[in-house]
Amino acid sequence: MPKITYVAVDGTEQAVEVPLGTSVMRGAVLNDVDGIVAQCGGNAQCATCHVYVDETTLDKLAPAAPEEDEMLDFTACPRRPNSRLSCQLDVTGDLDGLIVHLPERQN
Repeated sequence: MPKITYVAVDGTEQAVEVPLGTSVMRGAVLNDVDGIVAQCGGNAQCATCHVYVDETTLDKLAPAAPEEDEMLDFTACPRRPNSRLSCQLDVTGDLDGLIVHLPERQN
């Protein structure tokens, strides 16, 4: 299983194995990672699973779809060039080693 590292605002890291086909958001929820609210359950309708993808692993991702790109304008913390909705990041073998930083707040 690919390993995803979630980094809290205070720098605490939590590396978890996430099953293939699961979203980065679902991996956080299943492993009790604080900082991912996921109010809409992964439907790209709330932006409460916002993450900042670490610059060193950003190239592992395809560009955001138009729906995700639009929803990123509604995040509680400022949008950055490396902002993504973790519910829209499906875990594949290529994402092994992905690092995401959690924002200060989600809503």
